Amino acid sequence: MIMSEHVTGSIVVGVDGSASSDAALDWAASQAAAEGLPLILLTAVSTPAPRSAAWLTAHGIDERRLRVQLKEEARALLRRCDRRVHETHPDLVVEHDVRCEDARDALLDADAGLLVVGTRGLGSVSRLLLGSVASTVVKHGTSPTVVVRSDGPSGTGGGVVVGIAGDAGDTAAVDLAFRIASARGLTLTAFHSFWDVVGADEERDIARDEPGYDDQWELVAGAVASAAARHPDVPVRHRLSRGFADERLLRASRGADLLVVGHRRKPFLSELVYGSVAPHLVEHAHCSVAVVPYREQVSPAED
Repeated sequence: MIMSEHVTGSIVVGVDGSASSDAALDWAASQAAAEGLPLILLTAVSTPAPRSAAWLTAHGIDERRLRVQLKEEARALLRRCDRRVHETHPDLVVEHDVRCEDARDALLDADAGLLVVGTRGLGSVSRLLLGSVASTVVKHGTSPTVVVRSDGPSGTGGGVVVGIAGDAGDTAAVDLAFRIASARGLTLTAFHSFWDVVGADEERDIARDEPGYDDQWELVAGAVASAAARHPDVPVRHRLSRGFADERLLRASRGADLLVVGHRRKPFLSELVYGSVAPHLVEHAHCSVAVVPYREQVSPAED
């Protein structure tokens, strides 16, 4: 079935027939089944641009027939994915969505309660010039996005690690982390890393009884208190570390099932020069990563 609008709160997974998209499909299906939500299978067909019609005709290729064939192959892919899902989750509500546009645009336009994509490695030059689909969605998307790693361990039992930044973006990231941990029966670690004037060899975790860090521990506890009260089934651990946030979170991702972080969009040039924590973690973390976009609050006077 081709859909024009997604069900509010549905889980949307991008599929393209690759091993990485199959891993994303399996993760999304298990999450949708656990939460009782519909699953939308989305694939994109990059049909020939109008300016290519003359070239195709000159080479004996029926452009209209080619478009029809590409769409039918996309529908066949979705039927295969549908069968894969229902082998494990026979009662799950699954819908199909075929988009005739670039995959990046299709995923960015998806009205998803939760968007799930796979990731494949690219060389540094290719990543800089073209960007992976996952990287583009993470940097520019407005939906919470889970990037499932097909080359890393899954179901390791390390639970969900959520990065606490100490700002207004924490609430949405923490809520998603608890939501996933509760649905999957996982533990949750609230992780905060702060930087002060220390040498590289002084980057380390802080023991709970170490003096001088009460304010930092209170920040961590306060960030998750409300969500923890709503999810008493989720065991919660607080973890405090000193050092650069991206490097400490990468270390924390070892053995975890999922790393959850917030993301504030930056101007293109700023992100190109200085980078951004969330895209860096998506590329280098040792587990799957969920990125929750930070939505700026607009005052009534600015509306």
